Amino acid sequence: MIVPKHYLNFIVTFAVHNKSMLDKEFKYYIDHQKELVKKYNGKYIVIKNSIVIGAYSSELEAFNETLKANELGTFLIQYCLPGEESHTVTFHSRVVFN
Repeated sequence: MIVPKHYLNFIVTFAVHNKSMLDKEFKYYIDHQKELVKKYNGKYIVIKNSIVIGAYSSELEAFNETLKANELGTFLIQYCLPGEESHTVTFHSRVVFN
């Protein structure tokens, strides 16, 4: 999958500048994970202000659709799975930064 440059910039900017918001939305996910999994298992959900505002089949679709009505840095995209598997993400890349 090719990820647009603006998406990668968003990830870095979001993580650095919006940590408290990210923590709030992620805490909502953790606190409600069981009920969210019952409704959205295997989907990428978008959480804003402790409300699920969308559910999508891919992360890129969630990102692009959510950007149509929401500003960057105001929402969390979370892969919805049972257990702790969805709590962390590992990125593998063949990209070299100079």
